[in-house]
Order: sequence, then C-alpha cells, then structure tokens
Amino acid sequence: MRSILRNKKTILCFLLPALLVYLLSVIVPILWSGYYSLFDWNGFSDKEYIGFANFAKMLGDTELWDSIINTLVYTFFQIILQVGGGLVLAMLLTKIPFFRRGFQTLYYLPVIVSTVALCQMFKKIFAVTPVGLFNDLLSKINPEWIHLEWLSNPDASLGMVIFTSSYKNMPIYMLIFFSALLTVPHSLKEAARIDGANSWQIFLCINLPHIRPTIVANILLVLNGSLREFDIPKLLTSGGPMQSSQTQALYMYKQAFTSMQYGYGSAIAMFIVIEALIFAVLFRRFSRQRGD
Repeated sequence: MRSILRNKKTILCFLLPALLVYLLSVIVPILWSGYYSLFDWNGFSDKEYIGFANFAKMLGDTELWDSIINTLVYTFFQIILQVGGGLVLAMLLTKIPFFRRGFQTLYYLPVIVSTVALCQMFKKIFAVTPVGLFNDLLSKINPEWIHLEWLSNPDASLGMVIFTSSYKNMPIYMLIFFSALLTVPHSLKEAARIDGANSWQIFLCINLPHIRPTIVANILLVLNGSLREFDIPKLLTSGGPMQSSQTQALYMYKQAFTSMQYGYGSAIAMFIVIEALIFAVLFRRFSRQRGD
C-alpha cells in the first residue's frame, strides 16, 4: 500500500478529479473574464474590441473606489473578528471540562444555517418598523433608542454587514484553531507551569508559536474570502443605503448583470483577482519574514 501511495502516477490519479474541477470552476472563468474585459459588450449584441479602455475607466469611477474602500475596511475587521474571535473561542473550548461537544455544536450552528435565512433573521432583529429585537432591548435602557436605524443608516450599515458575516463564519475558524490547539504537546505546557509560567505566558510562548502556521492559513482564507464578499452585503443591505455597504464584488455584479456592461464588469472581476493575489503574496512574504 505504501509503495502505491509513493507512486507519482497514483498521486496524480487522486489529484486529477479535484484539479479538473478547480480548472473548470476557477481558472477557465478567470480566463474568460480576462477576455471579456477587453470588449465593450452588453451580453447580446456583437462585442466591440476596446483594449484596456475598461481598465482605464476604472481609474475615474468614484463608486468603484468607494466600494474598494468598503471592501478593505470589511476585510480588516473580518480578519480581526473571524481569526481573533475564532482563536478566543477555541481557547475557551480547551478550558471547558464538560459539555464541550455541546458547545461546539451550538457555536457551529450559524455555519449550518443558510445565508439567506441568516440575513432574513438579522433584518428582523435590526428592524425599526416593526421594532426589532435589538432596538427593543435598547429601549429598556433609553426609550429614545427604539427608533435607531441600523441597516438603513449609512454610518452603520457596513458595520451590520461585518457583524453578520463574522457571526456566520467565525465558528469555522474556531474549529480549525481548536484542532490545532489540541496538537500542542501537553508536556511543554506542564514544563512551563513547573517553571512558574502562568496561563497567559503559556498561551503567548507555547500555544501561539506552535499554531502559527494555522493562524497564517486562516488569515489567508479570510483575506481571500473577504475581498470577494458578495452574498451577505447583497442579501442584507443590497449595498445601500447610498452604496455605504457596497463591496467591490457586489459592484461588479451590478455592472455586469444589472447595467448589462459585461466588459466593464469583467474588468472589475479581473481587478478583484489581481488584488486578492497581491494581498496574498504580500502577506505570505511578510509572515515568512516575521517567522525568520
């Protein structure tokens, strides 16, 4: 069995189905988007070759740059909340001596719930008319807070999208961190306690260095997913009000499928791909330098 698994042809046979799926679902659409980005096309009439005019148009598109800023803010807080929050929850799970599997299940429930149902639930929670649960609770503190706007407030809508997305995805990283923390050698922690180290010192000097590759991998996953975030902003606020919660992926969708500018929408899609690759490469290089 081991000799078979060492055979490169056997390994290739196992990898080939996944590679084909990845090629057809990711690489081919990216190549087609790159092709369409060079044309002025509404999806029905003949394509008109315009070269890099769509990319030049992006430079002066203020709505696009606003959506890019929203996406970067969204990504920054998702890294903090999903990775940081997931690590905190994982550490708490390791401290729970009983009902650990029950807490794992409860924490993971938001991931199981569909995104559509979750967004509808939060629309009801943050609603103003009729009064949602959140404002109802706030009114117990101050009756004037019962009419606070959340999803329809330009200053708060992006924060609501960030909160909803982190609530749904944080448990994924919690489980990854929990699995990584279980691999930390118990003997190292016991030796540190004998030497007089407290729990915080053990966490900083033993747990964190041991799970550093997991932290880097999780940050890359959140970074890549956040830069392409579409579904929750679309379902929760539709990018409004006044594009205050509009992400670059949502703006790309509107240009391609609402305004019927497939060429321009494809150019934005290519920008998102290049942006994600640049951030991923820069972060990997930075993390390697810090690791040295």
